[in-house]
Amino acid sequence: MRIASWSWGGRYQVGTISADGREATPLALADASLGALPLIQMLARGEPLPGASGARLAVEAIELRAPLPKPLRTIFCVGRNYRAHAAELAESVFRTSLPAEDAWPIVFGKLAECVIGPHDPVRLPGAAVSTQIDYESELAVVIGRGGRDISRARAMDHVFGYTVVNDVSARDVQVRHQQWDLGKSFDTFCPMGPWITTADEMDGRSTRVRGWVNGELRQDGHTRDMIFDLPTLIETCSRGITLHPGDVIATGTPSGVGMGFKPPKWLGPGDVVKIEIDGIGAIENRFE
Repeated sequence: MRIASWSWGGRYQVGTISADGREATPLALADASLGALPLIQMLARGEPLPGASGARLAVEAIELRAPLPKPLRTIFCVGRNYRAHAAELAESVFRTSLPAEDAWPIVFGKLAECVIGPHDPVRLPGAAVSTQIDYESELAVVIGRGGRDISRARAMDHVFGYTVVNDVSARDVQVRHQQWDLGKSFDTFCPMGPWITTADEMDGRSTRVRGWVNGELRQDGHTRDMIFDLPTLIETCSRGITLHPGDVIATGTPSGVGMGFKPPKWLGPGDVVKIEIDGIGAIENRFE
């Protein structure tokens, strides 16, 4: 099942997307402004999905929003989680913070308010704030059943589904403040979508992640190449912290980010970044 959030006819709707990605069916939901979050919470309580509330719509006729336009709280994000990506940064300004493969995952927060839709424009900050804007193609896990101190062995039982995110990053701000939260959380710095594919339809532990800039393939990785796999990430994020239905964990990016080139390839006005993950779909955002 694919669950999406969209606007049509001047109002928000939430519903399902057909298997071929061409039709959207709205569901009877009292408040659609929160996107898929109420549906995830209903299913976590053992309640059935509401019935359809209208005729099917062509996806081309609707404006897709982020499936979770107002995430429950700060997004859990994982850094340096693909071996090739860690290697490409080994000679960068971040070389001193590279983890050993037997270490714990790097986890940081990205403010939920920076989430935008799968085709919304990303707003570049002024040059006085940052001139080193980068892209990161990522698989995001959406938690369906909450819990604390979740064991690795049971972690996948807590997954509702998966979506695509671009963890847009201001690299110079990351360096300036010697932490990542600020440089990752500028307004509009988290495109998400195009919908959530539920865990019964795909396995995020075995899928392909690709990213293009202006039509040039820059990133092409596989989640099998993660240093810390999805069960490990869920176990880590839930240690002493209760995860709730609707929480989001962005799982890291493959190699090919702008910072990894010599010289770096930063994003500027007019650049378009497309990210596609097998089993989910694609998002595409212009930087303005």
